[in-house]
Amino acid sequence: MFTYLDSKIREHLVKQGKLIRVGSDGQRVEISDQIPADDVQINILGPILMPIQLGNVHSQVQWYASVRAEELSSVMQLADDLRDKDDSAQFANKATAMAVNSVLVFGEPSTSSKPMVRVHSNCLTGDVFGSERCECGPQLERAAERISAHPGGGLLVYMAGHEGRGIGLWAKAATYLLQDEGEDTYQANESLGLPIDSRDFSDAASLIKYFLGNNPFQLLTNNPKKIAALQTAGLDQFKAEKHVAGVTETNRRYLKAKKDRGHTLGLDDIS
Repeated sequence: MFTYLDSKIREHLVKQGKLIRVGSDGQRVEISDQIPADDVQINILGPILMPIQLGNVHSQVQWYASVRAEELSSVMQLADDLRDKDDSAQFANKATAMAVNSVLVFGEPSTSSKPMVRVHSNCLTGDVFGSERCECGPQLERAAERISAHPGGGLLVYMAGHEGRGIGLWAKAATYLLQDEGEDTYQANESLGLPIDSRDFSDAASLIKYFLGNNPFQLLTNNPKKIAALQTAGLDQFKAEKHVAGVTETNRRYLKAKKDRGHTLGLDDIS
């Protein structure tokens, strides 16, 4: 991590075109220490060639890591302070709040008239542990399958700061205990005094604008909030496509709660 933050390496990556910055409109801007107060700028690192095995997909993708410039600047300042104190071993303990989002580029989306896009909120329990309390892991794998098989491919945008619809892993664990007492996934958030969905999709919109512009694409989602958020951010040429995967007896109640809250799921989808 410290090598990445070193100014000489940073300058090298910029010269190589492997580290860039974009504004909220997806257009490239100059990398500088001055970050405008009226715009959210994102640093993007890549492309990085990555062979993957995700579900039934064995492929090579281009991976891009992204983080808000303001957030990265704060971490860089922390790293400098710890270096000055010769206390760099503490960096990993103090820099855990930085949300690094990812874009996996499958194929050549620019060659597709309507590339396929999935904006996926991270879910440690589902994506990594294989939990069947939700359908997140199968949705991620199915998205990779659909995008990789689509003519021209597309993008899988993985949002790192979205655990538990934005409440974080610790609070999410508490909601699971409340759900075991009878509350549904939304009621549990409310019982904790938290929003039922506090996710921010503006960074995802900026990344899509950078890679695809405001051109037609197919968005794999059942979530009207996600659709509305991308439209509000200025993406108005896409069409939402239903994305159902991983329905089991153990997550059917969870999916019914989603359906009751407006997700485009039919009874046939969750039966």
